[in-house]
Amino acid sequence: MVVEHLAHSRERLVLTVEGLSFQQQNFRPAEDRWSIADCMEHLTVVESNVLRGIQKVLQSPPETRQNEVQGKEWAILEKVPAREGRVRGPAEVMPQGRWLDFDELLRQFEAARERSLRFSAVTQADLRSHFFPHPILGLLDCYQWLLFLAAHCERHVRQMEEVKAAPGYPSFSETESAWA
Repeated sequence: MVVEHLAHSRERLVLTVEGLSFQQQNFRPAEDRWSIADCMEHLTVVESNVLRGIQKVLQSPPETRQNEVQGKEWAILEKVPAREGRVRGPAEVMPQGRWLDFDELLRQFEAARERSLRFSAVTQADLRSHFFPHPILGLLDCYQWLLFLAAHCERHVRQMEEVKAAPGYPSFSETESAWA
């Protein structure tokens, strides 16, 4: 199930950002809102950090804390993608302009997601017996963390769709004429 969720959210993201102009990638609906490029940067950083966290915690002995994470799949798959409210993540995963070139940023996301997909497809580790905390959801097992990556990506794809629907979002013809 995790591999399918990761692959599907990756596909949605790629289709959402395909063919965007520089102006479209960097348009902010308001000063305190993220651009599509900001969303991409955040997703790329989170993806890499989470997989690193999973690989690190898998080096420790298994724990029996399954009762503490029981039933969280529903929250991950239903609540995380929902755009009902704004959520502020930790400062270290906030957009900071780490990549100036959007194509390079997309390549970095693709590489990070490929690592997550490959890991999910081949791991023999007991993902359900290794845990680390999410800043909002609390303790998650490593399987739930992989589900979170897919749901988190879906959340920001929806955010990107909101950016595209915002008043003032540059149309393709507007961005074309800017180059003329």
